Amino acid sequence: MRVPNPHAAEPHDWIDVDALTRRGDGLSGAFALTRLPRVLADAPDLPGQAQEAVRWRVHAEWRDPPPAVAAAVRALAGGRRAAVPRQLWLHLQAEGRVPLVCQRCLEPYWQPVTVDRWFRFVANEAAAEAEDESCEEDLLVLDGPRYPLLELVEEELLLAAPLVPLHEVCPRPLPLAVGDALGAGLGAGGEAAAPVSPASRPNPFEALAALKAGRRS
Repeated sequence: MRVPNPHAAEPHDWIDVDALTRRGDGLSGAFALTRLPRVLADAPDLPGQAQEAVRWRVHAEWRDPPPAVAAAVRALAGGRRAAVPRQLWLHLQAEGRVPLVCQRCLEPYWQPVTVDRWFRFVANEAAAEAEDESCEEDLLVLDGPRYPLLELVEEELLLAAPLVPLHEVCPRPLPLAVGDALGAGLGAGGEAAAPVSPASRPNPFEALAALKAGRRS
């Protein structure tokens, strides 16, 4: 039996962006999580991971250039009212779950991730560098008729994932050291300690007064 190659190209791994502009309804599909190696790098192995998928939708359209870009083009033309060509934009939406490790309880969990971003295409890296500081939108370099959608979805999932992964609520209480302010209610073996009455707690101001008195004697 032939085993499919998870890295082999599949439909929609690359998209013809210009052709996409002629589709009024856009394009949608899903990428198996197993085909996103950077997302799974150092990730925990969770049940059902092989069946997990990231759903995506893309839409492309031509727009007039932003005012800052049009002004820059005219400045390069010596201030003349040069015609500025329309520019290609891509809207990406994606949602799925990625396996992460909670940095509070160190347990693996599924983190929901969503992406909803617009990108503007430029012809080359030089144009991207020249326009990057004068525009607010994200730029992508389109040096041919097709663009690698699979790579873009993977990149955006990585950017959307939290820098410090945390459960909303950890599945079990955290073990705390004896004497920790957070663990003041636990005994040495982790059991609940007997409550301490306010009267029996040492008064820090009384201790400070006794220390000063000892120094004067």
